Amino acid sequence: MMDYVAARTKMVDNQIRTTDVTSHSVLTAFLTVPREAFVAAELKPLAYIDEDMQVAPAANGNPARYIMEPSPLAKLLQLAAITKDDLVLEVGCGAGYAAALLSLLAGSVVATESDEALVARSTETLSELGYDNVAVVSARLEDGYAAEAPYDVIFVNGAVEELSETLLGQLREGGRLVAVVGYGNAARARLYVKNGGITSYTEYFNAAVKPLPGFRKAAEFVF
Repeated sequence: MMDYVAARTKMVDNQIRTTDVTSHSVLTAFLTVPREAFVAAELKPLAYIDEDMQVAPAANGNPARYIMEPSPLAKLLQLAAITKDDLVLEVGCGAGYAAALLSLLAGSVVATESDEALVARSTETLSELGYDNVAVVSARLEDGYAAEAPYDVIFVNGAVEELSETLLGQLREGGRLVAVVGYGNAARARLYVKNGGITSYTEYFNAAVKPLPGFRKAAEFVF
């Protein structure tokens, strides 16, 4: 029988602490949430390896969906500097692993997902594990979720080519949005902050993470 608690501790010590993640709340969340609960049975023994874990195959022109590799996920969550006072919108819930982490960091979480099968699966898993301050809603990812806006923090759980104005418009004044913009090794983690109604960003580190559906730039006409 695999010792998941030991594997989880090893993941935090070897994959997360070693990449400049020092936030106590983030480290505690990764030590607490059972990553193995969010993957298919045959992947459970591999749940703590330093890799993205596939949770849904590519379909209908959309990319395959993954649980993000631990190190970049932890660095992005640290960058968001989430507190228990924050209402968080997670864009791209997938199987629900990041939503569970966010549930421990934030006051409450709204998690959007465009894949109906993943909506059902993540809702069930989060409920079974008692992460009851998370609501998973079915929505196009690029649309955010206006019904509960504005948000203190928006966490985009995957790489995007560009962010929609719709999404940026759902940030509260003083709010923060964390996203990886670009694809592959050139992609950069950005922290957007809204001040005086203007949203600007700072780039922090390279992060090659898997793409989310829905955030491609519109094709530009070339004459």
